[in-house]
Formats: sequence, C-alpha cells, structure tokens
Amino acid sequence: MLAALPPHICHDGRINLEHQRKRAKTLLRHLLAGTAPAHFKPLPHSRAPRLADAQWLIAQELGFASWPRLKAHVDAIDFAARNPGFEADDEARSVHWRCGNDIAHTLRLAGFKGAFHTFIDPLCMGPVPALPAQPLLALRNDYISRVFGMPEADVARRSAEEYAALAQLDGCPHAVLWCEADAYDQLFLIRVLAGIEQLPECLELIEISQVPGVQRFIGIGQLAPDLLAWLWPQRRRLDEAALALARRAWAAYCAPSPLAWAQLAHAPSPALPLLAPALLRQLQELPGLADGLSLTERLALGIVAEAGSLAFGRVFAELMGRREPLPYLGDQMFHALMRPLIDAPTPLLFEADVHLPWPQRSLTLTALGQRVLAGDAYWLDQAAPERWVGGVRLQAGLAHWALDAHGQPVWRHQPS
Repeated sequence: MLAALPPHICHDGRINLEHQRKRAKTLLRHLLAGTAPAHFKPLPHSRAPRLADAQWLIAQELGFASWPRLKAHVDAIDFAARNPGFEADDEARSVHWRCGNDIAHTLRLAGFKGAFHTFIDPLCMGPVPALPAQPLLALRNDYISRVFGMPEADVARRSAEEYAALAQLDGCPHAVLWCEADAYDQLFLIRVLAGIEQLPECLELIEISQVPGVQRFIGIGQLAPDLLAWLWPQRRRLDEAALALARRAWAAYCAPSPLAWAQLAHAPSPALPLLAPALLRQLQELPGLADGLSLTERLALGIVAEAGSLAFGRVFAELMGRREPLPYLGDQMFHALMRPLIDAPTPLLFEADVHLPWPQRSLTLTALGQRVLAGDAYWLDQAAPERWVGGVRLQAGLAHWALDAHGQPVWRHQPS
C-alpha cells in the first residue's frame, strides 16, 4: 500500500521547500498508481506522469503557477530574512501603526527597531455616528467598557493615549500602516487617514489579503517574523487620492444613512484597493430584509442549527475557520456580538452551562431562533436590543435601513 500524501499545513506563511519536495515524490507514486487525491487538478497531457508534473500539481495546490514560482517565493522570504532591507531604509526612525498589538513582538523578532503604536477601537462594532471628536470618543469609550466588561477609566486612558499618538502623525517623518483586507483593518485605515490634515513627509501602507501557501489567511498576526521582513519591501506610498477617498469613506460610514457607504462598497477604489470589499462586508452587518439578521448573526445561527447544540467556542472556530467570507472578529468581539441574541427578552439562542467559561457553554436555537433563521419571523420585529452599524441606528419595532438580496440598502417601514 502506498504511503498517504502528507497534508500541506501552513499557517504562518513559512513554506518548507524540502517538505514539498517529499510531498511531490509521494504524489508522483500516487499519480502512477492512479490514486492521487481528487483535489489535485488533472494533468494537461496524457503521457506518463513525471516528477515535474507532481511538482507542478503541488505548486498549483499552494497557489503558484509553477514549481519555479513556488521556489522563487521561498527563496525571496529566505533572502529577506537574511538581508533585512528595513536597515537600509533607516527604519529605526519609522513609526509603525497597527489596529492591535498582534505583530508588536514579531516585528522585534524580525529586527524592526522603529516605534510601534496601536489603535484598538473596534470600529466594526457599536455606534460610530458623525459626532465631534470628544463626544464620539466618550460614546466609544462607554460602548467598549460595557460590552467588553472593562473599567471605564482604563478604556478612557488607553484611548486618550492612542488619539494623542495619532495626532502626531501629521508631523511624522516616516509612518507605516500595517493592514489586511477585513473590515476591522480597513475601518482603522480610513479612520487614521481621514484624521490627517496634511500628508506626513512619508506615509506608507503595507496591506495584504492573502499570503502564498496559507490556505486560510486570517491576519498579519499569524505570520512568522521572516514574513514581516518579506512584506517590508512591498509597502507603497500613500498620496492625496488615498486621503480623499478615506475622508469620503469615513464620512459615509458615520452617516445615519448607508446610501453613500453602499455606493463606495459597490465600486472599485484604486487608491485603496482593499477598501470596497471590506465596506461591502461591513454593509452586510445591516439587517437582512428577509430575517432582520446581520450576516454574522445569520452564519452563527446556521452553525448552531446544523449541530443542534454546540459549544460557544466551537461556533466561533467554525465561523472563522470556514464560514466567514472576510474574517475580522476576535473571540471576545464575537462573544459580545452574540450576547444580544442570548440576553434579549425574546432570545434567539439558549445558553446552557453558564457556570463554565463562555467558550465552553452550549448554545441551542430557541423556537424563535429557528423561525427567524428560516425567514418566518423578523428579528427586529421582536424585542431585539438597539444595535448600530457605523452611523446607522437600528431599533426594534421602528422603521430602519435593511439590506436587500442584491446587497443594496432599502428603507424598511415599521410593520402595521
């Protein structure tokens, strides 16, 4: 019996070329025996398979056009790790910005020496209305304190520090923003850019939506230090067009109507190419016209319905691992978004084992949850708690903005 083909597992972006060579040799034996795994593409010829054919299939599986392209990518990462270009760029004078602290330690391991700042406010959750700076900050601090159970004084202190550092961007000689494609990061990006009155001397962006060889890319924080060194030469300079687009997008996101936001979400944005898909995904957090659920709520309820009963943490793992089209949630964020479906006077989810930590608690759909998921009842016609998506306020029993089947906002009148 032939040995099974070892699976390709790459989470941090580092591809072991020797491991792939061994996989190609094993795959060749399966090709000759007619037992190759079904997920591999058919060979484009009818002659007997050769090692080069197996290597081509392995490269295709990892997202490369050819084996030489795969090898060149691995070599480029190795070269970047051995010859860090950020030293020649005087990176030590740079200021790195990120919407979280997930790469702070990895940057240091890779050899980066510049200052590091975070902006952690999850703008993809809770109220973000068009208010002056201080009232908006107070509103956000109150929201974060309530939903995450954090002392308000601690939240206020951290946000004050973040905004004070952000105010220094205008005069910064070299700032670099690290982002990925999801709504959390792209909203951070437009918030930062919209607050800049004048372009810094050098403002650059590193943003990625995928990494070769990583089948389920979640975020930059999962990458190995070598990959951060490889990303560094790929940064690009931001210009006035990017700032202008960010200002438009931020104003649209904070507006009480999602119409301008939807226009941006459905149009390409060359100045910030990953922005439109993120805005479109965030637009899907508006209630769907058929059930009143956000996409996150609908996906989570669907996972629970399929299982019958499932631990809270496993629902999150399934959502992020397979279902979410553009992963953006941390576990605590997911927990906070699910609480209203559990704690409402008319709940959609029943939570058992409440003496256990929340990831271990079992979730089951209530009868109403089953009806809403099936489209036989509308969530915002029940006693659903108030919810915000950007500047759009959603109140149960009142007319509100919803999203139709084509991803366009429509005004849903109060039921008679």
